[in-house]
Amino acid sequence: MNSTLKRTLGYFKPYWKLLVISAICSSIVGAMDGAIAYLVEPVLKKVFAGKDTFIFMLVPLGIIILFIVRGLTRFTYDMTIKLAGQKAIQDIRNSLYSNTILQDMAFFNRKATGELMSHMTNDIAQMQEGIGQVVSGLFRDLISASSLLGVIFYRNWQLAIISFVVIPATAYPAQLIGKKIKNASGRSLNVMGGLTSILQETFSGVKVIKAFGLQERTIERFRAVNLEFFNQIRRYIKYESLAMPVSEAIISFGVAGVIYFGGSQVMSGRMTPSEFFSFIAAMVMVFTPIKKLQSSYNLLQRSAGAAERVFHILDEHRDIVDSPGAIEIGRSAGLVEFRNVSFSYGGETVLNNISLSASSNQMIALVGPSGGGKTTLVSLLPRFYDVQEGGIFIDGRDIRDISLKSLVSQIALVDQETTLFHDSIANNIRYGKPNASVQEVQEAAQAAFAHDFITQLPDGYNTSIGDRGLRLSGGQRQRICIARALLKNAPILILDEATSALDTESEQMVQKALDNLMANRTTFVIAHRLSTVLHADRIIVLEAGRIVESGTHDDLLTNSGLYSRLHSLQFSDKETAEVANEP
Repeated sequence: MNSTLKRTLGYFKPYWKLLVISAICSSIVGAMDGAIAYLVEPVLKKVFAGKDTFIFMLVPLGIIILFIVRGLTRFTYDMTIKLAGQKAIQDIRNSLYSNTILQDMAFFNRKATGELMSHMTNDIAQMQEGIGQVVSGLFRDLISASSLLGVIFYRNWQLAIISFVVIPATAYPAQLIGKKIKNASGRSLNVMGGLTSILQETFSGVKVIKAFGLQERTIERFRAVNLEFFNQIRRYIKYESLAMPVSEAIISFGVAGVIYFGGSQVMSGRMTPSEFFSFIAAMVMVFTPIKKLQSSYNLLQRSAGAAERVFHILDEHRDIVDSPGAIEIGRSAGLVEFRNVSFSYGGETVLNNISLSASSNQMIALVGPSGGGKTTLVSLLPRFYDVQEGGIFIDGRDIRDISLKSLVSQIALVDQETTLFHDSIANNIRYGKPNASVQEVQEAAQAAFAHDFITQLPDGYNTSIGDRGLRLSGGQRQRICIARALLKNAPILILDEATSALDTESEQMVQKALDNLMANRTTFVIAHRLSTVLHADRIIVLEAGRIVESGTHDDLLTNSGLYSRLHSLQFSDKETAEVANEP
């Protein structure tokens, strides 16, 4: 808890000037509370015992002036401390997002998208609530309580001891309840992460849900997790609601003792009524900031649970980093070599002793049954993962000796998942080159055969394509992705099932765009449709993580191996379909 709080407060260091202003103003506000309690006794004595009408006339004006000054200082205090809190939260949110985006692909394989979204939204919001209220009330309530305590002990130290001897007794139940609040809050956030995952999955997959009539089943699943969240948050509500009544019940013994012993002193003449009234006023006033501090403690416990989850992500170790002495390289010649590469994931061998090479501007096709390791193999090239045995070399240099920034600049990727963003078409293409001019964007689109359909859209290149580009057809989305890769103009290209989800007409158009993209580049093509790789310089057949065949299309057909069987199966199916469609 202390380390979490210390780390959280560390984000306030850059904003110490705001904290200083806030501390000064909070000191004024807190001191005024003590001054008001202190002045009650002399003012009452002068007005009622001394019959001082002048003082009596000044009291209303003094109250107005006092509260105007108090209001201005409190406004300045609240503004500065809350601004510092919001800036700190902004820095935490930026750090969390940056650290998450920079994580290895293995991290994203372990974490559900909804869970990560929950960290960015729910956890940060709970931290914001804690920082916003706790830190903003900390100075004010501490100084206010301190000044009022000074008045109380000055007026009558015996009564002060009686009234506050019960305060330590509230510490143990407060700590016990605070711990339960923290645990319940942490569990509720874990469940909320699952709830967010369900929302992300169901909204993105709503077409499948409707197609299979799974609406009721999905609703029941959501209700079950939502009920679990309610049960966890109910525990938090119970403990939070219990904290203040327990504290007030204990404090009531001190208040009762003050009234009894103080009243006895007044009746015996050892204390004047005005002094006793001043003491009671200060005592009543001091319990308010003390109760606020206890509420802040409970809230701090709740936000600590969220902070621990956030810091857990911030502390995630990254394996894919620049090695010491990693260098920047110029544009590669496109010479790529895999030397005895092996890779396992989760204890399961995915690639076993893979060796292959690609010369400059060659097209290397990777084919074979699903699960053979094709996508994993090309994912090792941009270091989405690191090889566990062997090495990968570009122009004779181990890619682990090249800086990640320089390595990524050498490689363009067109995936079967057409990843587009809720932005304009032009900006989606610019992901290949963020500072590209309008002319460069249009030239890339023309080479990708996308310019014509883009200019027919309502706002042309400025048209927003909607969430994940759903306003466009599959072929149009794919051509925008190809334009993005063309604009990047990298010497090495990876095509992972780039036409697998397209109809025949769209595939032909996309294939033309791909032909432009592959020109003068070293290209690795993953394909299930063998018709798309017939003209590859070399075809690598992968099965169960091993290379079982390698050669040109004609060579592999004559070998009567796995490639030949796959080819016969695909093209016999195609011929059967054509016969079935004949009139």
